[in-house]
Amino acid sequence: MGASVAAKGSGGRRRGRRGGGRARPMSEINVTPFVDVMLCLLIIFMVAAPLMTVGVPVELPETAAEALPTADEEPLSITLAADGRVMIQTTEVTLADLIPRLQAIAAERDSNQVFLRADGGIPYEQVMQVMGALNAGGFREIGLVTDAGGPALDGSGG
Repeated sequence: MGASVAAKGSGGRRRGRRGGGRARPMSEINVTPFVDVMLCLLIIFMVAAPLMTVGVPVELPETAAEALPTADEEPLSITLAADGRVMIQTTEVTLADLIPRLQAIAAERDSNQVFLRADGGIPYEQVMQVMGALNAGGFREIGLVTDAGGPALDGSGG
């Protein structure tokens, strides 16, 4: 009987935990993995956000104007492509259908702000026709979209 009982710490199997092998509940949250995941998500969203812009690729003219302040509601975007196509957001429309479509959209929206994106090679007359259609459709706040970095009128360059 005495030969089978080993003294404590006399070469017997050691247990890795204190308290006789009982698992104690963790009382602290390890924040490091949480911070790592949040930083990775932040980087992913920072990289992906510019890629999520809706639009049709056009060659915008460059100006020295500063960007307009952003509004609460996403403004409507009208695009005039180099080949003469007119698009509301990404949906192509004809010039004849433009005014009725704009009136229907204006009835549903709170804001009457619209951004007009026109290719730099589009004739001025076509741009003015679309601006007239926007006005007739109920949109009074028309922002002309350009690329920054163009020449300034004061001769300072860009």
